[in-house]
Amino acid sequence: MSADTSIAPDRTPASDGGGAGSGSAAAGLAGRFANWNVAIIAVTVVVLIVASVTVDNFGTSQNFGFLILDLLPIALVALPMTLVIVTGEIDLSVASTLGLSSAVMGSLWNANQPIETIIPICLLLGAVLGAVNGFFVTVLGLPSLAVTIGTLALYRGLAFVVLGDGAVADFPAFYTDWVTGNIAGTSIPNVLLIIFVLAIVFGVVLHATPIGRAVFAVGASEQAARFAGVRPGQLKFWLYVVSGLVAGLAGVLWTLRYSSARADNGAGLELAVVAAVLLGGVSIFGGKGALPGVIAGVVLLASLQNALRLSDVSNEALNVVTGVLLIASVLAPKLANAVRGSVQRRRHRTTHPL
Repeated sequence: MSADTSIAPDRTPASDGGGAGSGSAAAGLAGRFANWNVAIIAVTVVVLIVASVTVDNFGTSQNFGFLILDLLPIALVALPMTLVIVTGEIDLSVASTLGLSSAVMGSLWNANQPIETIIPICLLLGAVLGAVNGFFVTVLGLPSLAVTIGTLALYRGLAFVVLGDGAVADFPAFYTDWVTGNIAGTSIPNVLLIIFVLAIVFGVVLHATPIGRAVFAVGASEQAARFAGVRPGQLKFWLYVVSGLVAGLAGVLWTLRYSSARADNGAGLELAVVAAVLLGGVSIFGGKGALPGVIAGVVLLASLQNALRLSDVSNEALNVVTGVLLIASVLAPKLANAVRGSVQRRRHRTTHPL
């Protein structure tokens, strides 16, 4: 994947301060809303409001819990995926990592292993699977798209080898009830705490630490990052490890939510994750992105899917919506950049007339 020329998300001032009057103010306002992160957050808020008014039961506290559970795996996997894509790479094996983690969890439970031992093993497994991706990409120098398409098939096949096409249930009620339950005395799902904590951690790392600056630098120009003292290969390797680790965690939570370990758990989830990340304003070419926009993209995608399910729309139609959003997430930022460029040229003509 090639690198973009930007290192950080675009910042367009609200006004140019040049005293150009109402035309300048309007241009500044248009420039601000050309920012994709602002736009996707605004669209998400509008969709939530409209769905609450027009779709039966969408705005209920019970459905809020279902919505959080639905977006849980997408949100978790999207956090490290954001960093991976900002570096100019991609990881399409995350859903298969989730499935293999679930299959191993079921197999170990069948072998009478305690759940307190199984969960750390599944997390470690996810990290190892991520390290395999990282080795092929950073040590052997293979394209991440080709590598992770290959491991997508490999890991899913291994999941069926481990568990077959059956299911394992009867996990401890204490764990399954916690995953599907709410914080005491509220309607806030317990798992929202996990999303919140990890979102804060990844947000701080990406936007307020040297690691985050290195991530943007590598995505913008790997060669320039090397001259600045960054080790792109080492950075990408550990990002793949973290991506696998979080996918393993998502597999554990998915299994406990449905109390069912299956080899096909999470099938197709990688498309929803990539769509949410790109909807959030992360450039597929690397070097640009912001985590608040990604969170908004996750909520937007999950809200649309939830509203359509409540409207009795088929799963096939949901797949169509995901595909359309994935394409739109690539095209729309291009259009937004064109609008931004037009606004800036108009502003220049206003403030520097011939």
